[in-house]
Amino acid sequence: MPQPMTDSALLADLALARGGIDRLAEFRSDDDWLAQAWADERTRVLPVHDGKIAVDSPPAHLRPIRTSDVAADAERLLLGTDSAGTTWFAARMPVEGPQAGLREVGAELSGDEVALATTAIALDNWHGAHARCSRCGAITVPAQAGWVRRCPEEGSEHYPRTDPAVIVLVLDEDDRALLGRQGRWQPSWFSTLAGFVEPGESAEAAVRREILEEAGVTVGAMTYLGSQPWPFPCSLMLGYHAWATSTDIVVDGEEIVEARWFSREELAAACKSGEVALPPAVSIARRLIERWYGEPMSGDWIRP
Repeated sequence: MPQPMTDSALLADLALARGGIDRLAEFRSDDDWLAQAWADERTRVLPVHDGKIAVDSPPAHLRPIRTSDVAADAERLLLGTDSAGTTWFAARMPVEGPQAGLREVGAELSGDEVALATTAIALDNWHGAHARCSRCGAITVPAQAGWVRRCPEEGSEHYPRTDPAVIVLVLDEDDRALLGRQGRWQPSWFSTLAGFVEPGESAEAAVRREILEEAGVTVGAMTYLGSQPWPFPCSLMLGYHAWATSTDIVVDGEEIVEARWFSREELAAACKSGEVALPPAVSIARRLIERWYGEPMSGDWIRP
């Protein structure tokens, strides 16, 4: 059987955490620079709408357009500069031709492309959900190249939202892994347990609370392994391995309807038979499972 990675090894190359674009924050309020960048024929624009981006495949890669092809009423979002020095914007407008979401192509895109796509979709989701001022209800307008929405009535500024969530592979003293299934999932779909960090709560406290609430299992020691953005619509997933101090399972019956302990042999056999399907390669959940298992596994699902 494969050997697990050492406890000190962090997760690297998480699908949606790759790439190193320069986000150009210093230019977001510089109208002259923004106008010059938009007029530059080398600038590229990524259409984004309702969680979808313009792509070509296979293999998947972004299909940008020129600034001259952007609809006049489309909101512009400055994404940044890629490693080749090209400046990118996103445009909130209908996507013509082939399109896809990050669940489908996030693991296939190159590092720079997935960083651009993830940022575009995250910003588009935020703009779509926060069109009105939370103070007075007035319709807000984009500012600072799409990184702020400003209320014209009372002048308040509103910034993109990111919700921290913990995602955890729990292990017991026999090195078995705890996987669960949500009620709305197919019977074979299993994954790690996860939940949002609540106000006034540390990430570590959230790990213990969520595992106890969802599976009735208490957790002691834990190791933080890495994070990745998950813009569905605005989460940041904080990945952990945690060690159980109890093993009796009592699911909450609401969020989690089934949970099971798996040895490596049991999980491999269940995946091979089709009894169990694991989350797709784009998710940090898959990487947490494979880190414990010791090598890549077969069989996955993509939620609609």
